[in-house]
Parts: sequence; C-alpha cells; structure tokens
Amino acid sequence: MSILWNPFKVGQITLEHRLAMAPMTRDRALPDGTPSPMMAEYYAQRASLGLLITEGTQPNEDGQGYLLTPGIHTDEHVEGWRTVTDAVHAAGGHVFVQLMHVGRASHPDNTPHHRTPVAPSAITPAWQMFTAAGMQDIPQPRALNSDEIATTVDDFRTAAARAVEAGADGVEIHGANGYLIQQFLSPNANARTDGYGGSIDGRIRFAVEVAQAVAEEIGPDRTGFRISPGGTFNDIDEGPDRAQTYRALVTELARLDLAYLHVMHGPDEDLLHEIRSLWPTALLVNRGDRPREQIADDLETGLADVVPVGRWALANPDLVQRLHEGAQLNEPDRATFYGGGSEGYTDYPVLDRR
Repeated sequence: MSILWNPFKVGQITLEHRLAMAPMTRDRALPDGTPSPMMAEYYAQRASLGLLITEGTQPNEDGQGYLLTPGIHTDEHVEGWRTVTDAVHAAGGHVFVQLMHVGRASHPDNTPHHRTPVAPSAITPAWQMFTAAGMQDIPQPRALNSDEIATTVDDFRTAAARAVEAGADGVEIHGANGYLIQQFLSPNANARTDGYGGSIDGRIRFAVEVAQAVAEEIGPDRTGFRISPGGTFNDIDEGPDRAQTYRALVTELARLDLAYLHVMHGPDEDLLHEIRSLWPTALLVNRGDRPREQIADDLETGLADVVPVGRWALANPDLVQRLHEGAQLNEPDRATFYGGGSEGYTDYPVLDRR
C-alpha cells in the first residue's frame, strides 16, 4: 500500500492519510468578509481530505485584495467561521485558516474602505487586479511606517486568536504568492533602509516576527507557514540571493517548532531539498496541478510528509474515495473558480457511496 494512506501527525492533529486540501481563493464570502453558508457546505463536503487549509483570509482591513474574500478580524467574521469549522468537524475533518495580508496586491475598488494599498515600500507592481469594473492597474502603494509594521504583526496575532476562537484547529501564515510577507522578502518590492530592509536579516524580519507572534498567541503546534521560493506572482522578484534568503528564513522559522512548513514549489529543486534538510517538523510540498499518478512521489522519496492538492480537491469533494478506488476524477470548471453561486462550487458530483 502506498505511503499516501499512512497516518501522520501534524501539530496537534493526527491525519488518517497524507493528503490535504490546499488553500484556494473562491470569492464566495459576504460583502463584509463574513463567511457565507455556502462556504460551510463547501468545506464540509471536502472534510475527508483531513487537513483543510482555507482560502486566504485577511487579518485586518488593509489585508484585503480581492472582492468577496473572507476576514477574521470582526465578531461577525468569527461567527461565520464558526459555522465552517463546526461543519467540517462534524464531517470528521480539521481546519487551518490561512491568514493572508495581500499588501500591495490590491486595488481600492475591491475594499470597503477604498484606501491606498500598503506595502514595505512605495513601489508600484507591474501587475493588474480584477475589479468589478474589469482588470485595472494596481496603484502605487503606501509604505508602512515602523509603528504600522508593529501594528500589522499584532493584527496577525489577534487574527490567529480569533480563528481559534472560531473553532479552527490552527492557522497558516501566508508568506507566499507575492503578498505582504513575500513583498518584504523581495528586493523589487522592499527598498527599505531601516531594520526591515536591505540585508537578508532585515528582509526576513517581518516574516519571523509574524510567525513568533502567532506561535506565542495560539501555540506553535497550531501554526503553519507557507512559502513560494522563486515564485513571481504579483510581480515578485526575489533577486540573486533567493536561495540564501530562504535558507535564513527557514532556519529562523525552524527554531519556532511550528506545526508545518508549506512549500509552493517553484523552479529550484536543489533548494527544496535543502529546505527538507533544514525543516524539523511536517513539510507540505505543493507542486500545483500534478498528475494523479504522481501525487505520492514526494512522499515516497521522503521529500514531503503531506501533499496538499488544489484543483483536484476543488472539483472532487470525494477525492480520497476516488483515489482509493481508482475512479475517474471530475475536471475543474475554470469559469466558476472565482465568485458566483453554487455552480462550480458545491455542485460537483460525488460517487455513489452505497
């Protein structure tokens, strides 16, 4: 039997297998950021995946980048997430809420407050953002001052506490995909000359402080962290010292004894092997749309402990059963990925369980 079906412990929870659901933005929250009833149904349908890492969830108002994404910074958000976690737990799954501050990857038209996006530095990305009026250029962001950075770290801390209050088993800190934390890591987004820029130690400082704050608040065994070395999404360029940056970051995060590190794998296979050797707890490796016959490859070689799956999970609520039985997989409908109602969200067919 494949190692894919062996149990494994991640932080406080024991998984029945080595699959997990990767975080995927679906834009089905209510306008104020409260999770909708549809979201509870969607996640509960996929509970057999064991560890469900939710879509990116803003820890404060300025953390929002896209339309209809959920938050976790108001009482209403907590109540909405509680319906999600209760539904998943009743179906036998576990939930980590992904905390995502988008930084400069935003547009004023997408947020209730319509403020200018914030970032490490006032550097405009060469990127566009989808809005209700269509694709628009991202405007020049406003650089956070040192007091605002400290406040943002504390917002992550508070958001983590609120997620646990809402019944989540933990949180994943989103340090990938060109959002705020990766912006601090990247010289083309971070031109600061204070303690949060310049050297590698300066550029990783914000990431480490967020992880420390969250781990102190809810416990390291409830805290995961996601990275995407070499990723260029949202006009990120980590520069020629990318490998050194991630060696330093992973080394510092490893000291915190977090529940897991989640790597969105890019082009550098050697760096991934280095990260494996540096990381002491569970390592999740996401290679994107890998073919089903390759899902367990990184487990078999020892490169990963858990394999998060994205679009296969989106289109197959019963993915675990389908893989067990060798059944055909539903194909994801790209036209319904973002926004809308139940179509392409909670209406994917499942196998007959009789």
